[in-house]
Amino acid sequence: MAISRRAVLAAGATLPLIGHQARAARIPGTLSFGLSTFPPNLLPWANTGTAQVTVKYCVMRGLASYDNKGLLRPELAESWSRDGDTTWVFKLRDAMFSDGRKVTAEDVKWTLEQVAGEKSTAFMKNQFQSVERIETPDPRTVRIVLKSANVMLPEWLASPHMPIVAKGSTDNGGTAVTAGPYVIKAQEKGVSIDLEANPKYYRAGAPKLKAIRFIAYADENLRVAALQAGDIDIIEYVPWQSMQAIEADAKLKMQNVDGPFMALSFNGNGPFKDKRVRQAVAFAIKREEIVNAAFFGRGNPLQGLPIAQGTPFYDAASAKHWSYDPDRAKFLLKEAGVANGFACTLLSTAQYGMHKSTAEVVQQNLATVGINVTLNLPDWATRVNLGNRGQYEFCVQGTTTDNNDFDGAATVLDGGLPPNNARSVNIPTPETHALFEKGRAEFDFAKRKAIYADLTKQSLDECFLVGLAWRAQGYAMTKDVQGFANLPGAMTFYSGITLEETFFG
Repeated sequence: MAISRRAVLAAGATLPLIGHQARAARIPGTLSFGLSTFPPNLLPWANTGTAQVTVKYCVMRGLASYDNKGLLRPELAESWSRDGDTTWVFKLRDAMFSDGRKVTAEDVKWTLEQVAGEKSTAFMKNQFQSVERIETPDPRTVRIVLKSANVMLPEWLASPHMPIVAKGSTDNGGTAVTAGPYVIKAQEKGVSIDLEANPKYYRAGAPKLKAIRFIAYADENLRVAALQAGDIDIIEYVPWQSMQAIEADAKLKMQNVDGPFMALSFNGNGPFKDKRVRQAVAFAIKREEIVNAAFFGRGNPLQGLPIAQGTPFYDAASAKHWSYDPDRAKFLLKEAGVANGFACTLLSTAQYGMHKSTAEVVQQNLATVGINVTLNLPDWATRVNLGNRGQYEFCVQGTTTDNNDFDGAATVLDGGLPPNNARSVNIPTPETHALFEKGRAEFDFAKRKAIYADLTKQSLDECFLVGLAWRAQGYAMTKDVQGFANLPGAMTFYSGITLEETFFG
């Protein structure tokens, strides 16, 4: 199925998706952005995909974020420093929330308490269990005292899932009051979100646009067609079968980076409880077929952990760990007591062609070793909800690590964490969890690298995430869109942070 689908799309890619029409009159200073889906929600501390992150980065800000090169930069905090091994001190800038209230240390303290609270469902809840206490000696100083040394705290606070919210604004289901460069003016659920510039934003000269209109195009070919027709200025998730046509279009330009990846996550309360079964899956897949079927050759096989080449933690030997070996897969299944194979269901989505094609290749490959896979392909919002609730046997995962540090892989590799769309569930991995904690507590780089080498061996053996393919991730836009940057490596999904610097030129 994957091969025939690719053949059909490849043939279609040689033809214009839509004839170029005269562009509808652009509203001066307004950028039209084509999202790949309508965000399932805009909850400040939730993670429901890239479309949500893009919008959140326009209306929310945390203590830190990233510049257009993917490097850590100050946001609501103008600076930070260590006070010993277990305390970080953040100095807040003079900033306002969109409703005119000052951003204070009490708002920061309250936000962190909500994220770490017992009933919290925040994406970063587990990380902030490491906080011992939060001190607010004055309105612009926050002292975060940790239970142990932690080199990663500033990176964690730069996550788009860690915006600072006005104290009490989300109580009783209220809407978060935030401090981003834009504010939401209107939205039509499932269709569009309109933003306008926040006059109270703290960064001088930003945002450069008066307004942004996000429009959801769940159909990837329609998303490209809207860009080609001039109805949209920029789109995310450029479908791989359309990249060649966009590159050839004199009116358009594209920015691609490697960093996101496809993988399989597992539920330990089912047929994948035994790690030998998970290992068998890892050795039974022809990853080149996924690169070709899902990404039209624009990617590379991922045979190890999702640690990108070019980062200081990349290890060439472990990166080839899961080479294709169906005989070894069958042996592992026999050892696990399922020599005759078994039936199971694979959760993916039909909304994104890359997810569907990846699932189809996995289905075909596993059939050759006796694993009979049925595909469950709901819309993306349903896929996210099922993943967050752990309601699957195994699932196709399209994601990236939280940052370009090895620790950024914790959210996908630490299988002992609570259910979440981005990781396996019901697979306790205390050794891996302990090694991540040990790495965070070490400020010496060489010692950290040695810890992560041990962690790599442990993670590959437990096999709670099976890498499948690296993929090129693209944004395409009209030639006059300036200032937008596709951030490098794992940061690509955070590229919406640069919309405050985007303009027409």
